[in-house]
Formats: sequence, structure tokens, C-alpha cells
Amino acid sequence: MVLIRRSEELICENYYDDEMKTPVHLSIGEEGIVAGSIEALSNDDPIFGTYRSHGIYLARTYETDEFFAELYGKISTIANGKTGSMHLTSFENHFQGSSAIVGASISVAVGSSYANKYHKSGLVTAVFFGDGAVDEGAFWESLNIACLYKLPIIFICEDNGLAIHSTQNQRRGYDSLPDIITNYNCKVFKSNSTDPEVIYDIVSKSRKIAIEEQMPVFLNLEYYRYLEHVGVNEDFECGYRSREEFEKWNEKDPILLQEKKLLDQYHLQKSEIDEIYHDIDEKIMRSIVRAKKLPFPDPSTIYEDVY
Repeated sequence: MVLIRRSEELICENYYDDEMKTPVHLSIGEEGIVAGSIEALSNDDPIFGTYRSHGIYLARTYETDEFFAELYGKISTIANGKTGSMHLTSFENHFQGSSAIVGASISVAVGSSYANKYHKSGLVTAVFFGDGAVDEGAFWESLNIACLYKLPIIFICEDNGLAIHSTQNQRRGYDSLPDIITNYNCKVFKSNSTDPEVIYDIVSKSRKIAIEEQMPVFLNLEYYRYLEHVGVNEDFECGYRSREEFEKWNEKDPILLQEKKLLDQYHLQKSEIDEIYHDIDEKIMRSIVRAKKLPFPDPSTIYEDVY
């Protein structure tokens, strides 16, 4: 969680130098969901994400060199600077990709899950998406076929209550998403916890159900998006949400909550936690310095790997 938080905070600090050649959709406030989920999944389980997938990439790979190289538009093993923040992949770590198109990765993840079942691989596909993606027809079509074919897939809805700036009561003709999905042949779990250990338990249980019962699981996991939809700023003066709302959620910030647990329950010393921050900050800063020094791809390669 600290790797994700500090990577994104340092993106904020460096973004206005105008050297990162990509828009960014930051996930500050969401770290507990990603960290708990990735830890509960097998390292071989395929995972898919959306344009807000820095956390997924970092939690699955724990590497920052290629991550920042891609954000800076430089030569990288991700996509040689061609995709930037919104289309991250790490095939060797089974992060199959993310997409800038809302809901686009959901149906692809269902295809991955079908392949897992067909080949009897024993793997579970997990797909992360925001609650705005649920307003897309592709979500309901994908959920329906996953239930019909009894596929081992976990739909992880990272629910911040917003589709860009639109609240749920402005765009939905129903009250409860989990209540509707209980009518499908899948298991449904809901949580508003920011504790990664709670999320870990939910996803562990979900993975077991998906494998043993060969059926989809839908998770509705609530969190709060600390910054604007796209970019590195706060936006509490824009009229669609209030700072008071943020302050309420910030009382159970996932990282502060976990720090308190480590100190009070697991008896870590504050110096040990400070060392984690120090080591991670050094790691990230080395990656940023490296990314700035790397060359851009040769212009002659612009049409390579484009389909």
C-alpha cells in the first residue's frame, strides 16, 4: 500500500514539470482494496484492470523502473512509452492489461475465465472496474454469460460512488447494485472496509467459491477517491462533492489504519514503519531519475505493435 501511495504522491509532485507524457487517473484512497485483493489471489491468476490501475500493476509486480519509464514516454518493457498510464500490462506477472475504455476489460476477462475453465487450469480470473462501468451494457452481458457458463471469475467493483462527477442517484434507476446481482447465479459480497486484511479475507473466500463451486463472484467494495477523476489535484470546490465527505473517509485511511494496527496489535516499532517509507521512497526516486535519463523510442518505431 505504501508503494502505491508514495508512487502516486510522487507522480503528483513531478507532474507539472510536464515531462510525464500521459494523463493519470490516481487511486489514492483505494490502496486497501488492491493490496488485499492481489495478496489473496494466486500469482498465476490472470487479472485485468481499468485506466485507474497503477495500484494493480505495482501490487502485482512490485517494480517501479518500467512503470515510471512508461509514464515518462520512454523506452520500457511495458510498451516503449506508447501506452502511458492507462494501458499497463505485465504478462510475465499475469496482469493481462488495462483499458482506457470504460468497462472494456470486463468482457475480455470473461473470455480469460472461459479459457481457464476449458483448460481446467485451476485458476481464477479477477477483473477490477469502477462503479461507473456497471452502467455499461457490456458489464451486464458479461455477468450474464459468466453466470450462464458457470465461470470461475471474480468481478471486483471498486465503488467510489462516482462516474467521473456523476453520483449514483443521478444515473441509476435502482437503489442497490448488490441486491440486483443476487438475482443472478453468482455469489455477492459487499464491504465498505478500508482494511486490507478484511479485503484479503473476502477475496480469499471468493477465490475458493469460484474454484470449488465453479461460479462467478461479485464484490462491491466501497472506497473514496481522494483526488479528481483525472489529474493530480483535489476538486472539492467543484460542487459535486464536499471536503467534509473526504474528511469522514480519511478517518479510516487504509494506510493510517494499517499503521495503527501494526503498532498496536503486531507491536512493530515506529522506526520500522519509517524504514519502510524510507526504502520505498528511495526505490521510487531512483526509478524517476532513471526514467528521465532514458531515451524516447525512435520515431521510426511509431507504427510497430499497432493493430
